[in-house]
Amino acid sequence: MSGESDLRKLLSGMRPQLNPGRYVFTTIDGTGGVPSGVTPVVTVSEREGLTMVVRREEADAAGLPYDYVAGWITLRVHSALEAVGLTAAVARELADGGLSCNVVAGFHHDHLFVPYERSAEAIAALEDLARRSA
Repeated sequence: MSGESDLRKLLSGMRPQLNPGRYVFTTIDGTGGVPSGVTPVVTVSEREGLTMVVRREEADAAGLPYDYVAGWITLRVHSALEAVGLTAAVARELADGGLSCNVVAGFHHDHLFVPYERSAEAIAALEDLARRSA
């Protein structure tokens, strides 16, 4: 069940999809657990606490602080975890457009969190990169 590792195939077949909603990065003390009503789409355990990416509505309802509001883009190609260059190519394309990008690798797909208000621009840039890579 390994994923694709050929960079050209990864880029040309990435099929970026914007997931509905606004997502935020927040952090909590890892000892108290995830607040009721909050279902993180990503968690990262760090020495300083538990980082969570959650829907903005859930963060607001739980009184969780955040600064960055993101759109969540899934690259629908099944990328191998050992693949080389996908993150770099995607990040470079978005950086060239002045877009920040926070990348999370899942077992099957890579996920990008970009400024929410520029999500459509990020999708267009990634679709253009895919066309140029075919």
